[in-house]
Amino acid sequence: MIIQALVFYVFAAVTIAAGLMVITARNPVHSVLFLILAFFNAAGLFVLMGAEFLAMILVVVYVGAVAVLFLFVVMMLDINVEKARQGFKKYLFIGGAIGLVLLVELVLILSSVVSTDVSVVASVPIPAIDDVHNTRALGQVLYTKYVYLFEASGMILLVAMIGAIVLTLRKREGVRRQVIADQVNRSREEAVEIKKVSSGSGI
Repeated sequence: MIIQALVFYVFAAVTIAAGLMVITARNPVHSVLFLILAFFNAAGLFVLMGAEFLAMILVVVYVGAVAVLFLFVVMMLDINVEKARQGFKKYLFIGGAIGLVLLVELVLILSSVVSTDVSVVASVPIPAIDDVHNTRALGQVLYTKYVYLFEASGMILLVAMIGAIVLTLRKREGVRRQVIADQVNRSREEAVEIKKVSSGSGI
């Protein structure tokens, strides 16, 4: 029991330290590596709790796919961190206003979905852990009692994905970009050019 508690504190301390290094590291590549370390230690905590399925999913999905994808994208983009931080104060007010609007929308959504039906679903008895296996017990709890929180986490991930796209989408000199509005709004004279070819002078 003492060894289990000691391992828990070691995993927890490393997870917290790695999480702090993710947001404080100056190099984005180092941030992704610390994120992978945090995922591994979180998986160790899940194993200690008896949730082997969650630990396996965390390692296979997040470490094996998401974190590696983050690392690949960061190394491929070659982001200039100092240049990206220059406009932080300039857009701080706009970003804060957008964040406040999103927070208000989330509060309104959560207040609208909380009803008597949710309380009825939450009151459904959950089978004992010994009666069902790990994966089935997780599914029964996740898709009954915590179904709205599960959907909210999906919305948060969607917002994070959109934010990552907005942060990395920038104009570069010498690179032509497709502007859909200009293509749709062009006139016939701009899109069609009529050439008169005299008889016998064609290709």
